[in-house]
Amino acid sequence: MTGPLSGLRVVEAGGIGPGPFAAMMLADMGADVLRIEPPRLTRETDVSRLDYDALMRGRRSVAVDIKDPEGLECLLRLVDSADVLLEGFRPGVAERLGFGPDVCLARRPSLVYGRITGWGQDGPLAQAAGHDINYIALAGVLAHLGRPGQPPVPPLNLVGDFGGGGMLMAFGIVCALQHARTSGVGQVVDAAMVDGAALLSTMFHGEVAQGRWSDELGRNNIDGGAPHYDVYETSDGKHIAVGAFEPRFFAELAAKVGLDVPPGANHLDRRNWPEIRRQLTEIFRGRTRDEWCGVLEGTDACFSPVLTMGETTEHAHIRARGTFVDVDGVTLPAPAPRFSATPAAVPSAPPRPGQHTLSALEQWGIPAETVADLAERGVVAQAATS
Repeated sequence: MTGPLSGLRVVEAGGIGPGPFAAMMLADMGADVLRIEPPRLTRETDVSRLDYDALMRGRRSVAVDIKDPEGLECLLRLVDSADVLLEGFRPGVAERLGFGPDVCLARRPSLVYGRITGWGQDGPLAQAAGHDINYIALAGVLAHLGRPGQPPVPPLNLVGDFGGGGMLMAFGIVCALQHARTSGVGQVVDAAMVDGAALLSTMFHGEVAQGRWSDELGRNNIDGGAPHYDVYETSDGKHIAVGAFEPRFFAELAAKVGLDVPPGANHLDRRNWPEIRRQLTEIFRGRTRDEWCGVLEGTDACFSPVLTMGETTEHAHIRARGTFVDVDGVTLPAPAPRFSATPAAVPSAPPRPGQHTLSALEQWGIPAETVADLAERGVVAQAATS
């Protein structure tokens, strides 16, 4: 393993979405991550995953029945030599299963115990079901995404699950690890997606406090209301994005596209927005997206083509940066950020459930005869080899 987290041991107790994303980030940076999954998944007719679950890349999969007392003990023995345990159950579930924070920290006082949920470990909604869209709605984020006169638009599940959830969890784990390594004292990290989504909106709360932000959609400089910070359609039905907020960047944009604005006109003055938008809409519809790339890309007009996931991998800048890598024949985003002294390796492909059960348990210190006995009785399971 290479990367700045090489040597770190992480036990990932199942979960979907933000938990696996956090574990993926740790694995991308070199951590040895063991994902615990139920043995039944190894008994599927097709032992491979039904789809290519990219969030599972970079770690090993161990099938353990943690509802069986001996399976639970197996999990706890892994915790004995782990630096991190990461779980994404509803509050109280890990305690009922027998591996809550009190149990694990008693065995491993330096352990960082990461808990990721939507609503957090406490509060009136702690036990309620939800998804990304619910968390960012309550956090005051979703209301500001969309167009005037239309319902708010969900930003995929990037803000709650991944930015405000998984990435927040990975950051919290690394912070707690720093404390544990200097003090020897572990702790619980409570990462709630509603908290993380709210945190991402910090700048805008500052704008509100200064009276510089409107709750009305399309009235602000960077919510699609300003013509100098928006998306426009081109003659071929594709789109380009401009973000010429600062005066000198707007001047460059105006000069490059032939925008007819009075000398000294302030593009930040909302009274000028309708006319600027009218002109830009007409101008950008006059050429194809690629033609506009030839005019504006690489200039200080703050321009970019709006690319799909299929298109971005072929862009010259993206290719030059190596922003995507090949993982077992599938093109995926490369590990990020980048480190000069401890670069991350290309991740391994997502494992089959239970693919590494026998070898990983032994490598993590459980005697081979114990592993063999547990496998014989179905407490742990090894995936088929073909």
